[in-house]
Amino acid sequence: MAEIKMNVLAADVQNAKEIVSAAEGRVYIGVMVKAYPSVDAAAAQILEMQEAGIPVSVGLGGADPAMWKKVADTAVRTKPVHVNQVYPGAGYTLAALKAAGSEHTMVNALLRPSGTAGKVSILTGPITQGFDEYISCEAAAAALQELEIPSVKFYPIGGDKHLDEVAAMVRAAVHAGIRVFEPTGGIGADSVQAVVKTCLENGAQTVIPHIYTAFVDKSTGRTEPAKVKEALDKLYQLL
Repeated sequence: MAEIKMNVLAADVQNAKEIVSAAEGRVYIGVMVKAYPSVDAAAAQILEMQEAGIPVSVGLGGADPAMWKKVADTAVRTKPVHVNQVYPGAGYTLAALKAAGSEHTMVNALLRPSGTAGKVSILTGPITQGFDEYISCEAAAAALQELEIPSVKFYPIGGDKHLDEVAAMVRAAVHAGIRVFEPTGGIGADSVQAVVKTCLENGAQTVIPHIYTAFVDKSTGRTEPAKVKEALDKLYQLL
């Protein structure tokens, strides 16, 4: 049975608890390390959330590759359920977590679409991002398989405008035994259904769309739990 989760932001611990409750646990709450002055500060926020029973996803912050080591160090300190990482830092992060005794943390690796279905970039690190070179989806998936990375983060996909690229990468990932797919970048409440449907139709077992600003009340800065629940309920009709 396939499953759908959603990666969303929260303004604070209370907001996160409200979201998790409304979503019936079908969410990860993203904590972006870029928003914190240090690993200590990010870890303190995450540990507070974890003590409240919140499933935390440690993230970069706008997919900023300069944050990759800060993500890894924060993850080792907190052992969260989920970590977002650039491709060049994913293997390091997974190994560091295992060395720290965390076998449960799911680490993804960020791949960048090329604009052409069937080609992607694994050059998503702080140095490598400057190169516009692409490889086949199959080669990228094989590289993830070798690193034992269980999840593909595909960013930015621009809402539902590049579903052919999403489909090609999902198929290649599934063929390599990688069944978790995380589409992100420009997805909103209106476009998420088409994106998730494409992932499921091409074999993804777990789909984790990242939706941030679309659910945030602009006047308060708080994510609206009812909107998250409504979107998830609609997505689960696809199963």
